[in-house]
Amino acid sequence: MIEFSLQKTRRGAQGALLLDVRATLATGSFTVLSGASGAGKTTLLRLLCGLEQPDSGTLHVNGECWFAHDRLLPVQQRRIGMVFQDYALFPHLSVRDNIAFGAARGDEALVSELIMLCGLSELAKQPPAQLSGGQKQRVALARALASRPQLLLLDEPLSALDHQLRRQLQTMLRDMHRRFSLTTVMVSHDLGEIFAVADHVLQLDNGKIIARGTPAEVFLQTQRDSSRVALHGEVLALHAADVMWRVTVLIAGELVDVLLCQNDAAGLVPGQRVRLSAGALQLR
Repeated sequence: MIEFSLQKTRRGAQGALLLDVRATLATGSFTVLSGASGAGKTTLLRLLCGLEQPDSGTLHVNGECWFAHDRLLPVQQRRIGMVFQDYALFPHLSVRDNIAFGAARGDEALVSELIMLCGLSELAKQPPAQLSGGQKQRVALARALASRPQLLLLDEPLSALDHQLRRQLQTMLRDMHRRFSLTTVMVSHDLGEIFAVADHVLQLDNGKIIARGTPAEVFLQTQRDSSRVALHGEVLALHAADVMWRVTVLIAGELVDVLLCQNDAAGLVPGQRVRLSAGALQLR
C-alpha cells in the first residue's frame, strides 16, 4: 500500500504551482495520474521516486517510511522502476546489457525471461541506435522490471508512438503489471489508454486531486446540469477508439468528436439527431 500526503511548491514558465495531494493506493493497483499539462502529474511522480524532495508531508510504501519531516530515503534505496517518454537507454550497451544493468548481480534468469516476454530475443545483441521507438520502449520497460521493483512509475511512456503500437504496448504493460504483481503509477493524457490499463484514476488540476475512482467513475459519471446550454446536432459517423467509441457530430456547421462508452454508443446511427448537454449525448 502507498500512502502519501505531500506538499511541494514548484516555479516554472507558468508561474508557481503549489502541489498539495493526499491519497492511498492499494498494493497491486494500476493508477493513472490524469489532468491538463501543468496540473502537477509529473511533479507527483518525481516526488514518489525521490528525484525531487517534498517541502512537507509523508510518504509510506508497504509500511516503510520513504519521506517524513525527519527522514528522506535516498532514491537508490527505494525499490522502484521508472520508464520515461525518452527511453533513457545506454547507447553503448546492447539490449541485453541495458536490461541486465537494472538487475541484481547474478539474476540472469530474470533478464532472459524479460527479453523473451518483451519480444526482444532477436534483438538482444543490438545497440539502441538500431531499434525502433517501440522496441526501445520495450527495452526500457524490461530494464525497469529487472530490478524487481515494489513500485513501477511511468511518465507518459507511450505518447510518442503511433496508435497501433500504443495499443500493443498498453496490453503488454497491463500483462506485465499482473505477471509481476506490481503496484503501478502512470501519467497519461490519453483517455482510451486510461480505460485500457487503469484500475484507479487520480485526476489533478492546479496541484490538487479533484476526482478519484475507476476510469468510469471519473470520466463517465459527470453530473448532468439541465441549466447549462444544450447543443443539438446530427451524428455523422461512429468509430471504435480503443475501449471507447468516437462519435462525430455536426453542430452548427462544426464537427465535434465525443467519446462514449460502448453502451451509450450502441443506440446511435449516422443521420440521427442528438442533444449534447453537460458532456453527454442524449437521443432526441
